[in-house]
Amino acid sequence: MITVGIDIGSITAKAAIVEDGKILGTKVIFTGYNAEAAGLKVYEEALSEAGFDATAVSKIVSTGYGRNSVKFADRAFTEILAHAAGAHFVNQKVRTIIDIGGQDSKAISLDEAGKVKNFVMNDKCAAGTGRFLEVMARALEVNLDEFGAMSLKSQKPAKISSLCTVFAESEVISLIARGEHRTEIIAGIHESIAARVSAMLARVGVVEPVMITGGVAQNEGVVHALEKKLGLKIEVSPWAQVNGAIGAAVLAATL
Repeated sequence: MITVGIDIGSITAKAAIVEDGKILGTKVIFTGYNAEAAGLKVYEEALSEAGFDATAVSKIVSTGYGRNSVKFADRAFTEILAHAAGAHFVNQKVRTIIDIGGQDSKAISLDEAGKVKNFVMNDKCAAGTGRFLEVMARALEVNLDEFGAMSLKSQKPAKISSLCTVFAESEVISLIARGEHRTEIIAGIHESIAARVSAMLARVGVVEPVMITGGVAQNEGVVHALEKKLGLKIEVSPWAQVNGAIGAAVLAATL
């Protein structure tokens, strides 16, 4: 049984093709201004690259903030359920998930069966998300892809106290004006994200193993800051960016 999951995020649209416990293909594109068109495009491109056509697909499930724009999906599920299903599919031992996406972040606790026990979601503020990092990268005139490696060279991370993107950007600009090195500022940015996420985790309760998913999981500086803050090892999902789409495909097999 071939199923497809489509995750429409604020920045990227993702698709995953799953059959009998195996991931057959994934695709990531920019969402752009038209979420409905992005959903169809990422679906068609994922199938094409995997060598399938639509007739081979049994069920389709959508998730993400734009999940209701995927009109051809059989059903839509929340990101919480999709990310839980995706993480459990990748590693059935995972009990806590950190998901940091483009416009929100989540802390999710799972039981032994992979069901959601509790969750906390920050979707009211961009602080601690991919969008937050994009704003900081522009302020520092540094390519966002360089953030992780640069912050790992830090000796004394700068202190960034504000949890608001606008005020944090002002703090960064002030640090630049004082001559603070970019490396220390970036490390400070990552530590501020770690502080915000760890506060969310405290509300759901941290049980190991802990997995991080979402596009920001690819930033090794954020992962390092979180491990330092929590005092434990965090597993980076090999399918981090498409975890929600994988979970949606897994849920599609249950329909």
